[in-house]
Amino acid sequence: MIRKCTADDFERIYEIINNAAQAYKGLIPVEYWKEPYMSRDELRGELDDDIEMWGYEEYGELVGVMGIQHRQNVTLIRHAYICTTKQHQGIGGKLLSHLGELTVEPILIATWSNAVRAVQFYEKHGFRLLSREEGDILQRKYWSSPETKINASVVLADERWFDFQT
Repeated sequence: MIRKCTADDFERIYEIINNAAQAYKGLIPVEYWKEPYMSRDELRGELDDDIEMWGYEEYGELVGVMGIQHRQNVTLIRHAYICTTKQHQGIGGKLLSHLGELTVEPILIATWSNAVRAVQFYEKHGFRLLSREEGDILQRKYWSSPETKINASVVLADERWFDFQT
């Protein structure tokens, strides 16, 4: 079942993010790897910045989360994480599809450039990798990332983005 997360889900969201983020260890720039990957304060800050979290629940337990954030004329997919024991079972795809149905705006996703599995996941679900130059411009416009993080990330867009550009 997919449902909008509530304040009661905060600790479970925190656990899922930090469990799944272990995949980034050794892949992302060392200055961005820490344990926990996302602190409770960072998560609160993200939620306070109007990121709406959605979760995939199995047998009453939240096992995956994905955020959606509306910015100007686009929608950003933020913080997509599935418990390591539940990955490769279609949960991420179901969440991504559900969130895509919640907006008519073009969808953009930023992820670590070295997170090849994440990039491949989004491409499998119809997103296209943007050029380095365009991705950097979009990250500066829609995200609040420092330059070092922008340089280590890529941006993918759905078909609506390309329709929006014409």
